[in-house]
Amino acid sequence: MTGKHSKSRGPLGLTPRAAGALAGLAVFGGVAATTAHAAVSPASGGDDKASAVTAHVVKEPTGKKAEAKKAPAKKAAADSAGGEKIDARSKVIARARTWQPHSDDRVPYSQVRTHEGYRADCSGFVSMALGLPKPGQNTVGLTSSKFTKRINMSELKKGDLVMDAEGTNTTRHVVIFEKWANSKHTAYWAYEQRGRYGTDYRTRDYGLDAGSEYKAYRPTNL
Repeated sequence: MTGKHSKSRGPLGLTPRAAGALAGLAVFGGVAATTAHAAVSPASGGDDKASAVTAHVVKEPTGKKAEAKKAPAKKAAADSAGGEKIDARSKVIARARTWQPHSDDRVPYSQVRTHEGYRADCSGFVSMALGLPKPGQNTVGLTSSKFTKRINMSELKKGDLVMDAEGTNTTRHVVIFEKWANSKHTAYWAYEQRGRYGTDYRTRDYGLDAGSEYKAYRPTNL
């Protein structure tokens, strides 16, 4: 039973004034929530700072998945860092080995025949290993400043040449230096295409004796 001065109440037992105030709060809360959402959402076409303040966070993969994802990029970077020039000397030796030195499958020696477009004599073999145009330079041609430069025997490195460019085509010769055979440098391992045999790999001492006609040369492409 209501008194004389009692006011009518709404479905929640609130007076009309209280109900109106509650509705106002609800509207204000909705506006505040909308404003807060807009503040943390990246603006369309915004800069990096705007994009950084976002409610949606993408987590980077961790553990093995992360390493697997990064592996291709690491390999590409390593390949790029390796470069063409760094391993040029090893490539000379690798090409020399394709003629199967000191084996039954070696390329027979010849000053008139060719193998894969290169003359099958000593200078043709060296031209092939250096990647020079076919059919290859002769020994005198290899001493040209276009292809090599003189160095001391003590400066020899893998892929350098030791040549005797004097005399005739039956006395001139050239070999590819690979490494010293001992700590005293009294002999070295070399690849060569030698007469009456073909492609060989053995220790040599050409150029190590005083007055020797053999001289050390460094290819200009190494």
